[in-house]
Amino acid sequence: MDKVLYVAMTGARENMNAQQIRANNLANVTTTGFKQDFEQARAMRVLGEGYTSRVYSMAETPGTNRATGTLQETGRDLDVSVVGNGWIAVQGPDGNEAYTRAGELQINAANQLVTGSGLPVMGAGGIPIVIPPAQKIEIANDGAISIRPMGDNAVELALVDVIKVVELDPATSFKGPDGLMRTDDRVPLPPLLNASVRSGYLETSNVNAVEELTAIIGLSRQYEIQVKMMKTAEENSSAAARILQLS
Repeated sequence: MDKVLYVAMTGARENMNAQQIRANNLANVTTTGFKQDFEQARAMRVLGEGYTSRVYSMAETPGTNRATGTLQETGRDLDVSVVGNGWIAVQGPDGNEAYTRAGELQINAANQLVTGSGLPVMGAGGIPIVIPPAQKIEIANDGAISIRPMGDNAVELALVDVIKVVELDPATSFKGPDGLMRTDDRVPLPPLLNASVRSGYLETSNVNAVEELTAIIGLSRQYEIQVKMMKTAEENSSAAARILQLS
């Protein structure tokens, strides 16, 4: 069988993989703190008998766009956005420390400070933050959480904890399938000393919807070309079989 059929088939398959990456970006265009996934194609040789004269493209995600999204004012006390390159430390579903820019915080039934998806936010000591019952909660620019305790005589604010903010090295961290950032060795990072957050603001997604739509349309055209190549390979194979029958 001519390798062109295999090349066209793998090309169509990788086009679909690239479409999934772009479609996921587009689906999260309104997700707070979401970071765009890059998509690229890499040439791979088709190995086998004879000279490796054919190549196919392999779609992959080489990294994540870590650019800061737009800050949107909400006025809500528990909404925070990280200023600069910092990341909020949370306890991931696997129990290990992970990192996010989604600062839509809330308090769950166990009085834990959690993200919008229910992940506990880590304090400066590396443990989840617990907020006692309070009349008012304030988050300072350095991530310090202060409360006014319940009771008529409570007039002074009490410091509860500090939101743990870290700085990630792009060379040693990656984005997981759940959208959380992690380090390669899974070792918790130390808090960023000069961390800065803004209360009452949320960071929007950094996905460009027009760019993603344009890329999806381009990938769809490429997929159609790959399918036509498979059809042509089938026609060539049938024509060759007829010639052999005549001989």
